[in-house]
Amino acid sequence: MVTGAPAGVAAPDRGAADHGAAAEASAGPLARAFERSAAEYGVPRDLLVAVAYGESRLDDHDGRPSQANGYGVMHLVSNPDHRTLEQAAGLTGLSPDRLRQDTAANIRGGAAVLRALADERGLSAADRRDAGAWYEAVAAYGGAEDDATARLYADAVYDFLGQGLAARAAGGETLRVAPRPVEPDRGKLERAAGDEFGIQSTDYAPALWVPADSSNFTVGRTSAITHVVVHVTQGSYAGSISWFQNPSSDVSAHYTIRSSDGQVTQSVREKDTAWHARSGNPYSVGIEHEGYVSEPAWFTDAMYRSSAALTKHLADRYGIPKDRAHIVGHVEVPGNDHTDPGPYWDWSYYMQLVGGSNSGGEVRLTFPAYTSVSTGSTGDLVRAAQYLLNQQGYNAGTADGIFGSGTAGAVRSFQTAKGLTADGVVGKRTWTALLTAGTRPVLQQGSTGAAVERLQRGLTAALGRTVDADGVFGPGTDAAVREYQSSRTLTVDGIVGSGTWGALQAGR
Repeated sequence: MVTGAPAGVAAPDRGAADHGAAAEASAGPLARAFERSAAEYGVPRDLLVAVAYGESRLDDHDGRPSQANGYGVMHLVSNPDHRTLEQAAGLTGLSPDRLRQDTAANIRGGAAVLRALADERGLSAADRRDAGAWYEAVAAYGGAEDDATARLYADAVYDFLGQGLAARAAGGETLRVAPRPVEPDRGKLERAAGDEFGIQSTDYAPALWVPADSSNFTVGRTSAITHVVVHVTQGSYAGSISWFQNPSSDVSAHYTIRSSDGQVTQSVREKDTAWHARSGNPYSVGIEHEGYVSEPAWFTDAMYRSSAALTKHLADRYGIPKDRAHIVGHVEVPGNDHTDPGPYWDWSYYMQLVGGSNSGGEVRLTFPAYTSVSTGSTGDLVRAAQYLLNQQGYNAGTADGIFGSGTAGAVRSFQTAKGLTADGVVGKRTWTALLTAGTRPVLQQGSTGAAVERLQRGLTAALGRTVDADGVFGPGTDAAVREYQSSRTLTVDGIVGSGTWGALQAGR
């Protein structure tokens, strides 16, 4: 670990952190990391925590990237237009891999980048002790394409500073920022309030208007608007809006909702086709919600109420039925491979706020056994098969639980593509292939998440016995994997790599 001042960064301000050595000695590992990094780089400790909280809610997401390819609690980014990860590596001497995976290193890297941005703006040692003087450096840290989005980002950080926060991080540690009066020096960004910042949407009066880049959506529509699609950003509010402005992102949504207070920003006009849900783009309005699917803390009451008011407005405006067949999650749109809004999104509460029906909800995919279904079958297993076929691009029609000719045709097409007997019957082998279709991440004991659930369902079908689909790769799943590998003459190591995935996805 490099402990000296990095090249290109002024000598550390050992007294600049908001808390002293005694506080650090009694703090947990995350608090100590913030204390040390703040002291080393002369960044106010509470400001550093507020930036991290706004980016990640202090969760490192197990080293997984955000939708903008940002990592860790400080969201160090590596994409063609914003490269704070590489900048942090150069400033600290730490490897990009360590900055991605090690939380203390990630915090140190974020502090180094903030200090470099402050130096670029000529902040003196006295200036750096004033949290308000860091405003433009904080705005630049967010990587926004324009002043309006940069101000959205920085204002959120300063709201956290002013209001204070008590954030419970992974591992149970709680970090606190005491509320304080703070007067941000917005500099040139003060002028953003007089031009594009604060302009209201002409489609939805409560929303701000910050347009996406013209290369990230299609002007006009080829279909009437019949659905609303609920998304989760896998990133921050301002960061997602900025990503829509990045011409290389190839993605956008009509609206984005902020977690803390339900603020709404529109990025694509409703008359135009945002790129948010593949096959669902022509006929839907996409609403992004700040947060991560694995973290229910992002889904605040303010967010639910604000989003539901927008969805109700859209349903009334376009005659969209207020039910779960027409107000859907990204995961429910045919031909998509996303999982949002995920298991923590409260559909019952949301639909209650919309003033509609929760009927036709998310399709159940987990069963203790996967029995054969064919033409004439009905029920939840049929709905699951239809949903999975649609997800893989085989048009089974509406997932209504009725196995008709359209579903049979989709089954045969899928079976042919997988080299299975094309009999139109979803039996053991077809279930195994359907349930495991998708990406092939390497999984082993200790792995968690949606891919583990997919594996566990496939093993239930393949082995003919129940494997708990809880998303946790524990001893029971390990035993099931080894049983499967042994019975299929695969290497018996309990590790689900390309060979095991390939066998499952081929229906073996």
